[in-house]
Amino acid sequence: MVDPGTKADTSTRAAMLSGAEGRFSRAVPPAPDGQARDHWIERARALTNGPGEYLALDDGDGGGLRVVPLTREWTRVGRSLAADVRFDDPTVSRRHALLVRQADGVRVLDDRSLNGVFVNGERVDWRIVRDGDEIIVGRYRLTFLVVAPAPAAAWSAHQGTER
Repeated sequence: MVDPGTKADTSTRAAMLSGAEGRFSRAVPPAPDGQARDHWIERARALTNGPGEYLALDDGDGGGLRVVPLTREWTRVGRSLAADVRFDDPTVSRRHALLVRQADGVRVLDDRSLNGVFVNGERVDWRIVRDGDEIIVGRYRLTFLVVAPAPAAAWSAHQGTER
């Protein structure tokens, strides 16, 4: 019998956890270099439909670039059928992350996921996200985008040309 506080017990638990992690984890594809990432974000912004907050992602299943508007107070990310942004992949927990829109900004929360939530490479329990931040959920890279309204002067000039 092993005493729960001993090193043998700790290493056994660590070995069990590392085996499970290896079985369910898949490598996150490498991040694109600066210029490729800027071009990808530019393409994502072109797919938005007006001012607001969005998640841009490449679903990796041949679906290509996808942009999801964040229009509700809560946006669920996970493997569950109830998720707003759904990934059918074992590296993603059923309830992996939440994006919460509040008056002071948008927060990403780890919703008790197994593999964690990373923002710009750092594991977080919660964090306010800013335009261009990269959120990693399982093996997927999501980019938070904020599309600002067109400046009033440009709108006025545009309206003048339509008359």
